[in-house]
Amino acid sequence: MLKTTFSFLLVATLAVILSYTPEAEAHSWMDCLDWKFKNPKKRDWNDGAGSCNGFARRFPTGKKFASLDDASPSRHHQQFRNNPTGSFPCSTGKKKDAQEAGADETRANPPSKAYGGSYGRMTVAKVGDTLCVRWPAKNHAKKNEPNNNVQINLSKVRNGADIKQSELLKNTIALLPFKNCMAGKNEDTRACGGCFKVPTRASGIYLLQWRWMLNKNEWYTSCADIQIGSK
Repeated sequence: MLKTTFSFLLVATLAVILSYTPEAEAHSWMDCLDWKFKNPKKRDWNDGAGSCNGFARRFPTGKKFASLDDASPSRHHQQFRNNPTGSFPCSTGKKKDAQEAGADETRANPPSKAYGGSYGRMTVAKVGDTLCVRWPAKNHAKKNEPNNNVQINLSKVRNGADIKQSELLKNTIALLPFKNCMAGKNEDTRACGGCFKVPTRASGIYLLQWRWMLNKNEWYTSCADIQIGSK
């Protein structure tokens, strides 16, 4: 009887261990640069409550929200921890160029080549427009997590090459609380976001960077082109 009881407990313990799946510790990225709410009076970041009209460079369409950390390469790009300000502002897709290389988000020539077809569309806006950007929580919007701001950095270089990270930091146009997220039981896939106004720029195409710090010197970035027109 004792042997039978011990065997039962052993099997039950193994079943619990094998069924346990550790919570994924993934990192976030810009899912959408131009999120349009179905009801502007009720800002809802969930799928079905709006649609995306502008994406990051070479952002694949038709993918499940918050799933691109499983893509190869993954969507999140981490700058070098020992020198984030001296790192590439946008992922080159090469391991040697980052702490964690993400998908290629370098500037295309012309920029329109990074959009359309299997990729999402480029963001088109006018000076003074409000743009709403969305990102997945990826388990980092819990109560015990820091609510670090997302930087929105917009280059002043019109129709030109991407500027350095140190220069982008002189052009921060918005700081958005990372944990501005929808309620939900799945901490990995909670939808988050924030809105900002497009500042004065001459008509043209500009680099916009989404940049977020998870821990000290642990910065993640996403890059997009934005076509800005006059009012």
